[in-house]
Amino acid sequence: MDKSDKICVVGGDLRIAKFAELLSSEKEVKSLGFENHIFLKDKIKKCSSIREAVKECRIIISGIPLSEDGIFINAPHSDKKILIDELFKNIKEKTFVAGAIKQNVRDLATKNNIKIVDLMENEFFTILNVIPTVEGAIQTAMENTAITINNSNCLILGFGRIGKALCKILKSLGANVSAVARKDKDIAWIKLLGYKDIYLSNLSDALKNKYDIIFNTIPSIILKERELKILKENNNNCIIIELASKPGGIDLKEAEKNRIKVIYAQGLPGKVAPNTAAKYIKETLEKL
Repeated sequence: MDKSDKICVVGGDLRIAKFAELLSSEKEVKSLGFENHIFLKDKIKKCSSIREAVKECRIIISGIPLSEDGIFINAPHSDKKILIDELFKNIKEKTFVAGAIKQNVRDLATKNNIKIVDLMENEFFTILNVIPTVEGAIQTAMENTAITINNSNCLILGFGRIGKALCKILKSLGANVSAVARKDKDIAWIKLLGYKDIYLSNLSDALKNKYDIIFNTIPSIILKERELKILKENNNNCIIIELASKPGGIDLKEAEKNRIKVIYAQGLPGKVAPNTAAKYIKETLEKL
């Protein structure tokens, strides 16, 4: 970002609000979709319309994820709905930055000659994002169980960035850690690092064992009717913490039918560490 750039933030959670505050000490920042949020600095101009917000701004920054439905921008600090289509009509030939951008939004951006930057496709950003995500996941587990992490039986579904970090920190806290993966390479690493290794194809049998907490990081439905019935029969008080992006990895109807507690914990960086998450966004954009 050039020092002379005027920046507009449109929608997004608390980390985007903190990012706007952080940036306002360096450049002019305007906002839309934050009428219910009190910015700490009065330098940020709250706008009432898309046209006013994006005027003279070359870069527009929005939330992570940008949208749940691909139609409206996520704007938890606003009572108004912001249409992506309407926004894009007003920012032709500009740069739009957000996270987890759906394909229909990308197509719309191409149609309007808008440059898209998806933060969730930037490795520097996603690696940094692991830290508050894992801390938030463990905090969520502690708040929703009546046991300590120490000596608890934890099952981590998936061995990507978040899965690896979760396993490491849970083990350091004294948990008994099991990890599920599909690839031979990941299974080998799980063995080497001293966790209990489970192939995804053997998940049903593994669920017959005793678990207190299951963390899912796989963004594909893997806990279906059969798996959830086995889990209920053998792990009556087990909770599942969903960390994967939607649709997640759990059949929610079946989980409800079996009275299994599922806690949705997406977007943790913006909830548990918005100041740190804002710094990560700023650092990433400076590198870009």
